[in-house]
Amino acid sequence: MLVNIPGIKLLAGRFLAVLIAATVVVAVSGAMSDVEAASKAGKLFGTKEIRNKNLKPFPKWTGMLKRYFKAGALGEGDCTSATFNTCHLAEWQAFLNSLEGKKTVKKVKAINNYLNGVKYITDIRNWGVDDYWATPSQFKSQNGDCEDYAIAKYMSLRAIGFPLDKMRIVVVQDENLGVAHGILAVYIKNKPYILDNQIKQILPSKKIHHYKPFFSLNEKSWWLHRG
Repeated sequence: MLVNIPGIKLLAGRFLAVLIAATVVVAVSGAMSDVEAASKAGKLFGTKEIRNKNLKPFPKWTGMLKRYFKAGALGEGDCTSATFNTCHLAEWQAFLNSLEGKKTVKKVKAINNYLNGVKYITDIRNWGVDDYWATPSQFKSQNGDCEDYAIAKYMSLRAIGFPLDKMRIVVVQDENLGVAHGILAVYIKNKPYILDNQIKQILPSKKIHHYKPFFSLNEKSWWLHRG
């Protein structure tokens, strides 16, 4: 079920700006592959895809990755603290460890449910800026908005060995609400499934008809979606 979250319209302008900048790069770089009209991994929301390995148009994403991988030693504290500490890390690690031995689909569902339990808060209230892509540690201790859910799910799956080339953060237009939105797509048996903080179930992308993707990305590449 969709949730109409106050303040989510702030996303539309900032994602549109990123999309425009990315499209300019597409036009001038000449570094694109051919349109992936029928990729082996299946079509995401039925679109054609143009792939690029240049992630420079997405500093929020690359900046988050740098912060994530450069995280230093954590301080002591309890899990009610607003600063990510050893307690939060132990809680998160214990959850991930509990998934060992389970089938892939059950792992994905468990991570989706676990992180959807985090409280939603807009970036302007949380960080004082319109757009901030939080690390999972920041998200777990201070909550976050739609792309923060997607990032935390991505990194949780990454931590348990889910292949990087089978995951993408996706920025879509929610045509029901008329706003931009961030989600995670994972590929299971070459079919894309969507992990979304607004939808309880994990559904194949082909069964979700109100999302129109602008672009998707992971640590290796980004894709422009058309059609």
